[in-house]
Amino acid sequence: MTQRTSGPNNDPVREYLRRSGAPYSVVTQGLRGLVENWERVVEQVIAGYNLGLDDYLNDMDARQLLANALELAPDEFREAFRPRVHDADMRIRLELVPAGRCLWGGIVAGEEGWNEERNWWYFERPRNPGPALRRELEET
Repeated sequence: MTQRTSGPNNDPVREYLRRSGAPYSVVTQGLRGLVENWERVVEQVIAGYNLGLDDYLNDMDARQLLANALELAPDEFREAFRPRVHDADMRIRLELVPAGRCLWGGIVAGEEGWNEERNWWYFERPRNPGPALRRELEET
């Protein structure tokens, strides 16, 4: 299934991304782009995430955007992409361990209403982080 690129005003996902301040490239790629990005992040984590904590948090913020976008997407798109998201989530969860806290911090988690069950990506970390991420996780 292809996602139309014309008529962005008719696309609640693109409108949400625009209102959220997402970069133009993210807005234009819409739900498909969010899913493809998440699949890339999953591959990076499986390979041993070689970026730092800021990058990891940005990638988890993108997963949150994906969760929000899925809620807004028309049923046909949500159902078309749900299996891919589920598969990516299952693959990455095999590579994650509990962080023991929200990686953004407890204050942010409280302000945003995040919890370990619904927003698990903020409460888990790679089992085998690269050197930079390992060092930063140990320092925080």
